[in-house]
Amino acid sequence: MKLHVLGICGTFMGGIAALARELGDAVDGSDANVYPPMSTQLESLGIALRHGYSAAHLEPAPDRVVVGNALSRGNPAIEHVLDARLPYVSGPQWLGERVLADRRVLAVAGTHGKTTTTSLLAWLLECAGRAPGFLVGGVPANFAVSARLGGAGEQSRSRDDGSKRREPHRNGRPDPLFVIEADEYDTAFFDKRSKFVHYRPDIAVLNNLEYDHADIFPDVAAIQRQFHHLVRIVPGNGRLIVNAEDARLAEVLAMGCWTPVERFGIDAGDWRARLTAADGSSFVVSHAGRELAEARWELSGRHNVMNALAAIAAANAVGVDAVESVAALATFRNVARRMELVGAHAGIRVYDDFAHHPTAIATTLAGLRAKVGAARILVGMEPRSNSMRMGAHADELAPSLADADAVVFLKRAELPWDAARVLAGLDGRGRAAADVDALVADLVALARPGDHVVFMSNGGFENAPRRFAAALAARA
Repeated sequence: MKLHVLGICGTFMGGIAALARELGDAVDGSDANVYPPMSTQLESLGIALRHGYSAAHLEPAPDRVVVGNALSRGNPAIEHVLDARLPYVSGPQWLGERVLADRRVLAVAGTHGKTTTTSLLAWLLECAGRAPGFLVGGVPANFAVSARLGGAGEQSRSRDDGSKRREPHRNGRPDPLFVIEADEYDTAFFDKRSKFVHYRPDIAVLNNLEYDHADIFPDVAAIQRQFHHLVRIVPGNGRLIVNAEDARLAEVLAMGCWTPVERFGIDAGDWRARLTAADGSSFVVSHAGRELAEARWELSGRHNVMNALAAIAAANAVGVDAVESVAALATFRNVARRMELVGAHAGIRVYDDFAHHPTAIATTLAGLRAKVGAARILVGMEPRSNSMRMGAHADELAPSLADADAVVFLKRAELPWDAARVLAGLDGRGRAAADVDALVADLVALARPGDHVVFMSNGGFENAPRRFAAALAARA
């Protein structure tokens, strides 16, 4: 089958393209914004990328068009698909029908931490010999691809002593697993349900729930209703893995729950963690009041400890020993752009972080602060998500940057709200830059040996972190 993917360079749609190619389909695609890491991954798979959304990219007509949720009516490609009556489907529906229908699905949902937790869960299953399929909203360093079909679930794995581990079966048949990052954002211009309702998971992780996506949800109650739609479709012989410290998720479950629930949290829940390092780089995992093992890993921050607990609990729900999972954390490498260290020059360390919400900003910086102590933290901030650009989080932005010693805030001319109130809330620690060139120049002037400089954006940020690192190297 010949597929054309519209919005192919989005992390989700790029994963769809990779899976379709692995299934043997002929795949190409179009996008308006082509940049790494997804463009690099697709090119390595031999998937042709076309810039822009010209109707000509759909000639000759493909057998099916897979439509990303970033496209809407008025887009030239969408108008051509409708006028020419080309067969089309959303990415989540294609995934549900073509890949997930005969798999045991583990879905990771939540406002924050989906990508990291999905990657963690896939890695824990991989280390346990389960060879899972997965689709992650990024490129996990342990796998170097964002999506794969995975094994049949009956693969064996050599132990250190040379013996073999036999993998679990369900109803006497192989039990293939698929781990999916389950987004609450809408599916497509023609399907306004959340993406995750298409996945029909056996195991669902509910990591947290806050107000976000102000462009499609009027309030947090609307998001809670979507999460309850997910809860409704998890079978009674499945499992819900739920953040015990999140009151809004408790409200979701109070709407009705038909599936066994296990809760996780540092201070509450069935699965808990006792921090043995203030920055979260080591912690003891316990289950049902019994301490199991101590984890030591590269990540830091309370939020990542919570992500780890969720992944351990979800892996355990499909038969993976929790002690084995705790040991596997030591070999986990996070997804690109999650506090990714991109360079270090003259004692200045430079990070690239995918920041989209004040809570994520605050927890990320708190984790870094716990790790670096009194060292200065400088932040280059781009308010790029739809909710950020609309000003839905403007009042929370300054408080979320409390752990930063200095902030350079990108105030593009098209930003529809006044950033002055954010800067005022930073008590002299903030300044605005009209473009990325000015932002990089400001940070270069501010930086000194021993600093940690974090670039925060959920977009390409015009490659600002690496441009800054290059400028530091040139300065040296």
